[in-house]
Formats: sequence, C-alpha cells, structure tokens
Amino acid sequence: MSRIRSVATAAQSATHSAVSAVDRRAFLATTGAVSLSAGIGYALRPGTSHAAASGPAPVALSRQAPAAPLAPYRGGTTLGAVATPRGTSGYRRLGDGPAWDRVVRGDLAAAKNGREGRRTPLAAFVQFTDLHLVDVQHPLRYEYLRAQTASAWRPQEALSVAGAVALVERVNALRGAPATGSPLHCVVTTGDNTDNNSRSELDWFLKTMSGGRITPNTGDPRRYEGVQDSGLKLYWHPDDTRRDADKALGFPQINGFLEAALREVNSPGLGLPWFSTVGNHDALPGGCWGPGDSYFSEFAVGGRKLMSLDESRGAALWKAVKKGRDPKGAHFKELLKSEARRMRSVTPDESRAPFTPAEYVKAHLDPAYKGHGPAGHGYTQENLDAGTQYYSFHISDDVLGISLDSTDPGGHYEGSLGTAQLDWLERELKANEAKDGGGSYVIVFSHHTSKTMHNLRQDPDRPREGRHGGDEIVALLARHRSVLAWVNGHSHKNDITAHQTPRGSLWEISTASHIDFPQLARVVELSDNHDGTISLFTTLIESSAPHRTDYADLSQTGLAALYRELSFNAPGAKPALGGEPGDRNTELILKKG
Repeated sequence: MSRIRSVATAAQSATHSAVSAVDRRAFLATTGAVSLSAGIGYALRPGTSHAAASGPAPVALSRQAPAAPLAPYRGGTTLGAVATPRGTSGYRRLGDGPAWDRVVRGDLAAAKNGREGRRTPLAAFVQFTDLHLVDVQHPLRYEYLRAQTASAWRPQEALSVAGAVALVERVNALRGAPATGSPLHCVVTTGDNTDNNSRSELDWFLKTMSGGRITPNTGDPRRYEGVQDSGLKLYWHPDDTRRDADKALGFPQINGFLEAALREVNSPGLGLPWFSTVGNHDALPGGCWGPGDSYFSEFAVGGRKLMSLDESRGAALWKAVKKGRDPKGAHFKELLKSEARRMRSVTPDESRAPFTPAEYVKAHLDPAYKGHGPAGHGYTQENLDAGTQYYSFHISDDVLGISLDSTDPGGHYEGSLGTAQLDWLERELKANEAKDGGGSYVIVFSHHTSKTMHNLRQDPDRPREGRHGGDEIVALLARHRSVLAWVNGHSHKNDITAHQTPRGSLWEISTASHIDFPQLARVVELSDNHDGTISLFTTLIESSAPHRTDYADLSQTGLAALYRELSFNAPGAKPALGGEPGDRNTELILKKG
C-alpha cells in the first residue's frame, strides 16, 4: 500500500548527500523532530470521513522541539527504575528497583539489522487509562462488597486526585519520546476517567488534565463522611488506633490522613494537547448499571449511605453483576431499599449527580477546561447533535487517531459497538485509505479490550440495532492495512497481543490502570524503519512521586507517593497486573502495508 511520505522522509531524501559527514542518527532525530513539531491535533466530526472533513478546525500545537538534536533516553521512565517492594511479607514499603528493559517482539514481522540508523519518527503520544478519580464519599458506592471484589474499595482511593496530578507532572517533565527522542504530540485517555459517573469527579478529571485547583471533597466541606471513619473493621482507619482488618495486615496509622486527603490539590495541567475516550465508569452508575434510573440519581445526591452488608447478600449481588444478570440494577435497587434502616446519614450534595453522555461532551467543550486544547478534546458540536461519543483526529501529519465509544448503554461492565458506530468506523478507514498517496497510518483507541467486548445487550435507545464484539472488531481492523494498533485499557493489566488474520495483522496494546498497582501510563512511538517495516515502541511511565514514602509528609507530593505504596499493599491486589516483559517496554515490529 502506498503512503504519503513524511516531512522527515522527504527532508532526508533531499539532503542525503549533504549530510554524509554528519552523524546519521542525530540527523534523523533532528529531521524527525521537525516533522513532529509541525503536526496537527484537531478533531474530525463523527459521521463524516477523514477525507471529507471541511471548514475550520481547532488546532492544537505540539510541544516545540528543543534546539539541540534529541536522542533516546531512559531517565524518568521504567527503563530507568521501577517502584519495587522491600522485604518479603506483610505490609511492604517501596523503593527504587531494577528497570524493565525493552523487549523486541517479532511476532508479526522480523526485526531487520541496522534499522536504528535508518528510522524516521512518525508520531509519539502518551496513553492514560483507568484513572478512576474517586469521590470516596459518594452514596452509591458499594464499598461493602470488598469481600467479593477488591475493586469495590481500595485503601488508596482517597488519594486518586493527588496521584493523577503527579502523573500529569511526570508527562510534563519528559524530554520527549524515550525511544526516538522526538517530541510528544499529545496525551490520549482510554476511559474510566471517573469512577462513579459523578459530576464532581468529571470536574476533577477535567481540571487535572487541563489545569486548576481541585478540592476532592463532597458533602460536608468541613469533614470526611465516608467508610474510613465509620468504625467498621472492614476498612482501614488511618487516623486512629482502631485495630481494623487492614491494620492487622500491617497498614500504618497516619494521623491527619483524611484531612490531608480532602485538601485542595493544584494541577499544572498537561503541557500537551489531550484527547478523551469514554469508559464504562464514565457512562454507567457503578460502572455496570444502565443509566437513567431516577432512583439512583436521587440516591446519589441524597443524605443516606450504606457502609456494611451481610456477606451472603453481598455475594449474591456481585454474582449477579459478574454474570450480567442485573444490567438495569433492579436487584441493586431492591437491596438498597431493604437496607434503608442500616444506612448512615451523610450530607446531601447535588454535585454528586450522574452526568449524561451529552453532559460529558458538553463539559469537554467548556472553555474553562480547554488547557492546551484542542477545544473539546476530540469531541465536537457534531457529537452533541448526533448523540455520539466517537470521533477521528490527527496525532501527526502521518498518523490518524480514531477514538471509539465501547460502552454498552444497556448495562454491564463489558462492552461492544453498535452497528452505526461500526459502520462509521469502516467508512473512516476506507476514506483514509482512498486518499491520494494511500492515506495515513491509523491508531484506534477504545476503553474495552477485544477480550472484554462480549456484551451484546441491546441499547435501550436503539432496540433494533445490532451490537458487535471484540473478535468482529479485530477482523475489521485487520482488513485495513493502514491500522497499526488498537490501544485500550479496562483490564487494568499490561497486555500486548499480536493479531494475525488471513486478511492482515495489527498489535493490540492494553495498558495497566493508574489506580491499581503498578499505577502506570504508556508512551507509544511510531517509526518508519525504511526497510519495509514499522516499529511501535511502548514505554511505561510512573507518576513523578518518589518511590519511597514518608508518613510525616502529607504534602501533595507525599500523598501521591503514599497513593502508590497503599495500592501495592491493598488486600486483593493482583501482582500480575504489570504483565510479562513482552507486555511492558517493547519494540513491536509490523510490516508496512
């Protein structure tokens, strides 16, 4: 398949004879940086093709390239050091540990010698996924299911905003893309930006990404009213000497923890353009129940909260959720009504109200949250008019991004795509490839992975529309040789899958969350090796918080460090979420289309 030559490639060809005495690697880095810094970041309206987009579009400028030639680097990434536990049992402190080396994967194409000196950067971006910014006092939370699932309540959750801001600070401090040294174009989130589909959490997320002051507290502005001062042994009570279940495992007493957790946090905002993708926790109450029930909406803003539940009732509820037997939350509603006498009083707060898909888009379009742009962070007025949350955008001159909405409005935490969106996706891919010169390379973004898209429940607003799962989407993407990768989250685990079909191949890059240990984000770089192959580099990064914690340091940075340490020690935490070496820092080889 023919391609438009990148600016860097053209510059290389035109001046090859003039640079024979110049270090080739430095020259390629310099010309690549020129190409990348000239990239465009604007959203294309849903329902129109990449080729047919017209009219003025918001332009997000990439970070300017440094004057000096850039080069690969390791510092500030997991190629340099990784948070690692000390000791072998009990509550474990973290410290600096061995780096994760880069693994070359030739599952889909052989890596050819000498590519390091030939390659030209095409694009570089950072993926954030599953930030789960949590209103820990929200009445609809089901912390009492902790015995059934570790995701129901985590000891670190009250510090999610401080942790996310530290991740923003890490990205702002990066010198560029680690493998090639080229400038970074943008950050793309792949969903579950919020935890409870709450307006308060959406405000915190948008300010974290675009900059602003955040007070991660709802209800009574003077005090905490959640499970961590309930007196229930099920939860860690950091501020007192109570012998709760977590302290029995070695969790510390930290005086002033809850007060510090609710203090104002200041985010500098990303120094790059950023784009947003929706996840099931952004769209559904609890991340799993169909939206629109007035009972849940009223309960969310009301003054009663359930903090404990008989274990047998909790087990039955969670089994129904896992099996997808209660997509509308009917069983959950009955349970809440039957437990009314055991609920505790909390301060009502309208900011906890759930947001609709339209309100999600409108909030992104609000100029107050623009930051470094683009306006809408991918979403446009066309999304509002059409009632959609998917779109196309340019990552760079040579790379097109496509952001999908994989949530199922019918309920359940697994996902799928409706026929209208699947048809739109295919039109976008065909229009791109029909362009003169062969169009752009494509990276597809979604929240759900191919393995977690088996929920084919009908959309209540489109009862006649079919739903389509992960295998069908992989087959569609593989038919279009412009598609290099599908980047997603949801599973909270690093997992890189090589998809080879009779019609084509692509890489699926799934990245761990930033709420569960090891709390990571991922830098993805694309390079043309000029030997018939493309390299996709993936490099994992941690937040800027130090690996070591100091319980006396309850500053914003100290809380971000504690956020990581608590996540490692959280009961039920899964040590395999970091993935295998081939799922972490990699070079993924792919044949050019």
